[in-house]
Amino acid sequence: MACTINGERWKVTTQNGKQAIVTDSDMVAVSEKFQGWARSVYKFGCAFIHLSNFHGYNSSNPLDALSAEEKADILEHMRYYHHGPKSDNPTFRELAIYFPMVFEKVKGNLECYLNDLAEEIPVENVL
Repeated sequence: MACTINGERWKVTTQNGKQAIVTDSDMVAVSEKFQGWARSVYKFGCAFIHLSNFHGYNSSNPLDALSAEEKADILEHMRYYHHGPKSDNPTFRELAIYFPMVFEKVKGNLECYLNDLAEEIPVENVL
């Protein structure tokens, strides 16, 4: 979230310890396996990544710059999992109220998945 708000590119640490920029194609490749909430989070994240400080959300609504599909993905995710916002054209500030809940929910679900994986496959057996 901090990278997005600060206008920074998302990065991951590679196997050789270097930082690599996360590309759309990286996210698409990973998302092919997603269903349910994970797919919704992915679609939300794809749309959310386009909301950076370069859009000037203090003076204009960055949601206006999103495609109708991206905007719908954000609103669908927010309404289904977080009961809002009610407006079909919320401001960035209206959406920002929900961001802590969104990221806590994602964090909790990821922790649950990681615990499930740890029980299924001992870490020492993961390549």
